[in-house]
Amino acid sequence: MNAGDNIKKLREIHDLTQEQLADKLGVTRESVVKWESGKINIRDRHVSKLVEIYGIDPDDIKSENYGLAAKSLAETPNFPVGAIFPATPRKAYAPLLGRVHAGDAQAPEIIEDNVSLPYEVWDGHRDGYFLQVEGRCMSKVYPEGCYIFVDPRKQPQNGSIAVVSIDGEDYVMRRLYRGANTMILSPDSWDDGYEDIVISGHDERTVEFVGVVVWFQASKEME
Repeated sequence: MNAGDNIKKLREIHDLTQEQLADKLGVTRESVVKWESGKINIRDRHVSKLVEIYGIDPDDIKSENYGLAAKSLAETPNFPVGAIFPATPRKAYAPLLGRVHAGDAQAPEIIEDNVSLPYEVWDGHRDGYFLQVEGRCMSKVYPEGCYIFVDPRKQPQNGSIAVVSIDGEDYVMRRLYRGANTMILSPDSWDDGYEDIVISGHDERTVEFVGVVVWFQASKEME
């Protein structure tokens, strides 16, 4: 299986013609034909564009052994005619940008990495990114060390779990409640000792919404 086979499989998965794929990448149909026939190799910038559009891994296009075509030909048990085969999970990747404290507001620790997640989650929040949770302030909902997926475009509602920046620097993750002139950032922890952060209209503190938590997952597989 080569890159051309993987490109064909990508078109098949997304029900695209060669011309439609060419339009998405800003190339001619002839270029796609040559990629698929193996006459020329697809350039890295076009692979990167496919990764961005479809939330796939570069190896899904470039790898002979682990590309989309090879995955589709993986050995399958014998099933009776008419059997429905289980769908192959699709992965996407989002950046891990840092750590957020589930406790007192603190400046975020910057990390630069990528984390895989289900394609369906990423597809609904394409501008989202991961933060790693520090502290036990939200332990009833998100355990310490897990990755939370934050949508910066989603507007928080009363009861949403939001990441906010306080006074332009400190970050905190808490459950958010808003009244007429008051905002409450409330803990949701199994541990005692955490208190609400209450900000009223008379305070001089500023609050910026960084995003709403829409997904979480463990930072590593359970042993």
